[in-house]
Amino acid sequence: MSNFSNSRLISLTRLSPHRNSPRNQPIRKITIHHTAGNIGLEALGDWLSRPTTQASYNYGISTDGRIGLFVEERNRSWASSSGLNDHQAITIGVANNTGAPNWTVSDRAYASLIELCVDICQRNRIPRLTYDGTANGTLTRHNFFSNTSCPGPFLQRRFPQIADEVNRRLRPDPPRTPEEITVDNALADGIIGDRAHWLGVLNGTIRPVPAYIAGMMRNAHNIISR
Repeated sequence: MSNFSNSRLISLTRLSPHRNSPRNQPIRKITIHHTAGNIGLEALGDWLSRPTTQASYNYGISTDGRIGLFVEERNRSWASSSGLNDHQAITIGVANNTGAPNWTVSDRAYASLIELCVDICQRNRIPRLTYDGTANGTLTRHNFFSNTSCPGPFLQRRFPQIADEVNRRLRPDPPRTPEEITVDNALADGIIGDRAHWLGVLNGTIRPVPAYIAGMMRNAHNIISR
């Protein structure tokens, strides 16, 4: 089992009694919900603490982008109508800035969602988020497990984008070395300026360019550009 920690991105802690302590699975997934309303962080914490609510998220995000902790990561929240999912998942409720039918979220809330997902993955050694439109991925939706519109059309359409954005931050593309520069990407980067000429130099092939040729290309381009 993981050594659990909580995000340092939070600005509010209001722990809900609606949880199982501890969770019985390592953290492998993230499940995103919407709150079905433009509810502030403090009000969300109050609602999740009411005895009658019988629901909770690990984290909530308000329209202004603030993040609250409502169930510690070592514990299972009551969020997705699936104990199997929620024992493996960190659940996040995101406030809406408009209502039905689209249930949109603000740019600030969306940016905080991406940042929080990256933080969760890094601390829990989730190498990447996978979203395949089923409950088998590491990024899951409430409506995989229950007859509900949650997370709403706005967020649901963006699940592939969310996974891509998080994964780019988890594993940014490494910078290319001179040996990895090809004619096509050198053109795109502005290193060289005449494709036909340099294809001729390379005998009509597009292949990795040795460092000394890459240097010559840069020098020639600099001279031509003066």
